[in-house]
Amino acid sequence: MDPWANNVQFYAPASSTPRTKKHLLLACTGSIIAKKVSDMLTALTPYSPHLNIHVIITPSAIRFLPYTLTHPSPGAAIPTIFPIVSRAWTDADQWIQWTRFGDPLLHIELRQWADLLVIAPLDADFLAKIVSGCVQGVLGGVVRAWDVQKTIMVAPAMDAFTWKHPVMGEQIDVLKNRWDWVEVLEPIPERFQGANTDTDVMREWWEVVGYVIKELGLEGKEQEAVRAFR
Repeated sequence: MDPWANNVQFYAPASSTPRTKKHLLLACTGSIIAKKVSDMLTALTPYSPHLNIHVIITPSAIRFLPYTLTHPSPGAAIPTIFPIVSRAWTDADQWIQWTRFGDPLLHIELRQWADLLVIAPLDADFLAKIVSGCVQGVLGGVVRAWDVQKTIMVAPAMDAFTWKHPVMGEQIDVLKNRWDWVEVLEPIPERFQGANTDTDVMREWWEVVGYVIKELGLEGKEQEAVRAFR
């Protein structure tokens, strides 16, 4: 058994089940900017009376996260440090409890559970897989089986040459202009003009947080959330 597996089944509540919180599925892929997940979760924590988060960490993202978020496993560490996170999933969890027909499929349960999927950072490799449909792992399953009546927001993160490559332009065009359920938070062009053009660039993490707050209707609820903690 993989020591990083949560080893627990997850069932999404029935759609008719009353709930008071919005459900955010926050995913990180392989970029140095994945470490900003801590900042995003910290900024969202005051909204915990109104927001529940599950996190998906892809295999390539794990190497960029600090030790404190990955040991003894992401599934144990992240919810402990950030109580607003109910579960943190890796690909080790995908089939750990599936043994027969009728058992829950993790990516389907997460798809049903989520009100919004945010992939930040979204690396060039996973972006290409999304556009082609050749996806793998927990996050790939969620994206491929997504209910397109709900929104996916992606924040691409890559170096200047990758971002400006013609292939990338075609792939971004698909996301922006052909898939109306996907919102793309593009990097700011000026940030590619620094001395080190090999460094990954993404929109600022607080802009991602701002999008989540607006999209889930949490504007104006931060002070109420802060009072609830006192």
